[in-house]
Amino acid sequence: MITSLYPVLMSTDVPATAGFFRDAFGLETVFETDWYVSLEHAAWELAVVHAEHPTVPAGHRTPAAGLLVNVEVDDVDAEHARLVGERGLEVALELRTEDFGQRHFIVVAPGGVLVDVIQPIPYSGAYAGHGPS
Repeated sequence: MITSLYPVLMSTDVPATAGFFRDAFGLETVFETDWYVSLEHAAWELAVVHAEHPTVPAGHRTPAAGLLVNVEVDDVDAEHARLVGERGLEVALELRTEDFGQRHFIVVAPGGVLVDVIQPIPYSGAYAGHGPS
């Protein structure tokens, strides 16, 4: 039986990556070494491991790439103002509303991992009637 399931980002700068998620999203450190950090917020977990650590199998020691981390929030406009307006995070996708039920924007975390900050909204357009309203 599964007791936990969470992503572990492989990074070449563990402190910067962990610090980004702590500072930007309020995750708290539950375990930390120079090569691994475990973070939590309520029931959600995220960890960061150094991509070249010996616990990562040889031949697979590369930093995370082509990855989106979704963070759902209650008020995406307020988060955009805080993260982009106040903190100046790098934006990969400007704040916008999607017919498929999201108002969101995407910022860039250390190492190029993308963080999609999302507020679920009612579906519209061609997606109307396909999900929660």
